[in-house]
Amino acid sequence: MASHCSLSTLFPIQSELDSALDEATTEQEKEKLVKEYLKKLDEREDLKIPDFQTGLEWLNTEGPLSLNKELSGKVVLLDFFTYCCINCMHILPDLHHAEKKHSVKDGLVVVGVHSAKFPNEKVLDNVRSAVLRYDICHPVVNDSEAHLWHQLEVSCWPTLVLLGPRGNLLFSLVGEGHRDRLMLFTAAALRHYGERGLLKAHAVGIKLYRDALPPSVLSFPGKVAVDSSGKRLAIADTGHHRILVVSLAGKLLHVIGGPKSGRQDGDLSEASFNSPQGVAIKGEDVYVADTENHLIRKIDLSEGRVSTLAGVGAQGTDKEGGAMGPQQPISSPWDVTLGTAGGAEGNVLWIAMAGTHQIWALFLADGKLPKGSESKAGTCLRWAGSGNEENRNNSYPHKAGFAQPSGLAAAPEEPWGCLYVADSESSSIRTLALKDGAVKLLVGGERDPLNLFAFGDVDGKGVDSKLQHPLGVAWAPEQSLLYVADSYNHKIKVVDPKVKQCSTLAGTGESGDTLGPEFNKSCFNEPGGICVGDGGKLLYVADTNNHQVKVLDLFSKTVSLFPISMDCTDSAATNPPGPPKAPTLPKSAARKEMPPVVVSAGRTLVMSLTLSLPEGTKLTEEAPSCWALSAEGDEWLLESRLVTGDIVDLSKPLSISTKVPAVIKNSNPTLALGVWLYYCMETGNACMMKAASFTQPLQISANGGEEDVTVALALAL
Repeated sequence: MASHCSLSTLFPIQSELDSALDEATTEQEKEKLVKEYLKKLDEREDLKIPDFQTGLEWLNTEGPLSLNKELSGKVVLLDFFTYCCINCMHILPDLHHAEKKHSVKDGLVVVGVHSAKFPNEKVLDNVRSAVLRYDICHPVVNDSEAHLWHQLEVSCWPTLVLLGPRGNLLFSLVGEGHRDRLMLFTAAALRHYGERGLLKAHAVGIKLYRDALPPSVLSFPGKVAVDSSGKRLAIADTGHHRILVVSLAGKLLHVIGGPKSGRQDGDLSEASFNSPQGVAIKGEDVYVADTENHLIRKIDLSEGRVSTLAGVGAQGTDKEGGAMGPQQPISSPWDVTLGTAGGAEGNVLWIAMAGTHQIWALFLADGKLPKGSESKAGTCLRWAGSGNEENRNNSYPHKAGFAQPSGLAAAPEEPWGCLYVADSESSSIRTLALKDGAVKLLVGGERDPLNLFAFGDVDGKGVDSKLQHPLGVAWAPEQSLLYVADSYNHKIKVVDPKVKQCSTLAGTGESGDTLGPEFNKSCFNEPGGICVGDGGKLLYVADTNNHQVKVLDLFSKTVSLFPISMDCTDSAATNPPGPPKAPTLPKSAARKEMPPVVVSAGRTLVMSLTLSLPEGTKLTEEAPSCWALSAEGDEWLLESRLVTGDIVDLSKPLSISTKVPAVIKNSNPTLALGVWLYYCMETGNACMMKAASFTQPLQISANGGEEDVTVALALAL
């Protein structure tokens, strides 16, 4: 029996092929070289790799896979990845391209081997969320302790390993940007083993987890931005490939894009995005980091149009820039924020360019970077970061190094005068001086610029504090405090930049969706975005893996859900992803089953709801208490609408009415009334959120009775 080997055995053999391919000038010459290489490998018996360890957790399959059983007779492409890694995200389109060209029946199976960098990435639920978020449709194994990684001597993310039909090493590709070589190797291997009758056409038992999920209002929201003057919130509904603009009471005003990905400019009803992340809103303009399109987009709400400001729609490798935006290739922009640079206020859009580990500038009007030359409106160029993935601070911005910057917050006022950067892969918060571009550490990370593994969950000062892959930052000028979405610690933290003190504000450190409502009892799940509202009194948090936006009241120190009403005034909202859904009720919500009530077709059903709060409490004026009437599975009953309303007065019963359609599709439908109440102690020292659900079965009579029906409901908290 052949002994198992590692990549160190393959590299010397493949290096000869790689050198020859670099010299080859035609496709025929390259194909011939690969064919001869494969014949040479067939003569060796020492290239078989070890099988997957038993007991590992698998996703997108009906069960565990084995190289000796289910994958025998297949050409297998192993993708060693970790889901935080931007380079790993960059090769996903290459894998999709290969899967589209060569099916499982053709003999190709792609298997993602998730080998975690961060402790948080070892948890199956978090890997599952990433698989959904990135629309990964091939099998993924959670090799949490990186057994196969170590056995094969893999050294970096991403690494692709192509195996023959007996689990034998064929090729390896390290890093991103190898699509042509990947397609050459894959096609050659399938042809080579197909001609020898060694491929099998059997199915592998792929079962996509996403197919079992119910629709939701939000899907992996990445970022949020508040427009205080207009009292609106912009939400990057990343998983639905769209941008939502909502009132601070939760009323949906505009839906742009979705539910499918695309890169269409034009009217709001026609525009499309691809996994947008960062958003910035000012007046009637919304700026969007259209991440997987590698574009910067602008939504003009007054004109009702979307346009492209920067990027060419494909991943760029340029690390300098300087061209006009629509001609300048860029790479995975993750966040945007407005600022000023040598010109009129708000003349520049700062960009966290995660794909090249840099901070870029897009000039919206003429201006000038610190110590730079004049730039015309429309110019897009690098401001800081060498392009090397490092945690390197430097007085010269071009010599500094970032590691996947993913969040930005501007603090232009003195004495701060900086851009705060959530540098996710170095697990640090950095500052970028607006006057001269000097890059410094604020909290987290490590003094060694090459150490990108200095993460943890430690409150403290400067480098002694530890974060884990923070993705979002928000500046509160009124309090001179910086708030951080410490994503992989599932926490919200606060930083006093004057003394570099970093402290936990909310979250338990464990992923979950509990609304405490107290800060220290509330849970988050990889929150990715954060912004400050109401003059520093509120925080809005994109609780990404919980598919929610949450509100942190900094006065009462309570957390509540930000409910979004899907009744929209904008015509672009007429194509939501699936039937309209009521906001998600927390697990703690009281649930009441009502006895069936008889109502005639064409008549009105009135639900009279009496609500009473505990003594000594009152409704929270700033929070959107509301109700929502839905008929899941029987949407025809409400004409496919989600009926909602605000709750502002509890002195008399709420009257919620709906007319039963004359045409009946089901004589025994069910209505569900959800209620969300936000209330505070009259003394002002604590606020709470309670929710409840009333399920009302109906028995619809077609006899045409003349009476409307009233049902009395009551809820005492």
